Amino acid sequence: MDNVHLASLQAKHAGLEARIVSELQRPAPDPSALATMKKQKLRLKDEMART
Repeated sequence: MDNVHLASLQAKHAGLEARIVSELQRPAPDPSALATMKKQKLRLKDEMART
């Protein structure tokens, strides 16, 4: 079951990375949205390290 949870976290992490890259490619990236996504990504990374 831990592998399923870890795979889910990795998928969410990758999805956030894609959203961050997409936001950065916009003509005027939203700094608050980027900060929020980066914090979420960091929380996921920490949770993956604990799993």
